[in-house]
Amino acid sequence: MLADYLSMLMKVFLTASEGTSMRIKSKKDEPPLLKYLEERGITLRDLVDTALELFVPHPGVEDKRKATELLREEFIETLADVNISCIEVACFCLEKEAKKGLVPGLTVERFTGRPGLVIDELLGMTIANYVAGARGIFEFIRFDQTKPGILKKLGPITNDAIGGLVAGVSSNMYTKALERVSRSIRSQE
Repeated sequence: MLADYLSMLMKVFLTASEGTSMRIKSKKDEPPLLKYLEERGITLRDLVDTALELFVPHPGVEDKRKATELLREEFIETLADVNISCIEVACFCLEKEAKKGLVPGLTVERFTGRPGLVIDELLGMTIANYVAGARGIFEFIRFDQTKPGILKKLGPITNDAIGGLVAGVSSNMYTKALERVSRSIRSQE
């Protein structure tokens, strides 16, 4: 058992250190949150495609092919975080309850009309901040304003919850790519 665990850790380390893409080999390898999202009509492909709609070439991630690979890796890592699972599920549950008029003080009319409701934006910013810090919040604003991809198909709370996730992952992709380029340059000096 310990040998299997150590072997798996070594394989993950070697894969990551070689800079190759970590693939989901089977359904049992995918993060449980991904299954939860898929049950609600949101696939890993949807998440990556949504991030790619606002893709801007940067050092270390100059084209969409490379961005797709890096985004996929970053989503798999982020979706495995139990804290992300908790807040994403909470947002989906909140939206479900709000649609039924079951959130105290929030009528269905106010929820659908939304005057004065800002908690959805705050939840999206919180997720983006948790994943990527202040850079994630900057990305969240970009995604929230344009609502690309799957975001335009989601409800008022879930679009911000998924938007915060996509923004944080997108921000991390750019940051990590730039860090790799910087390390490469320093090692050549």
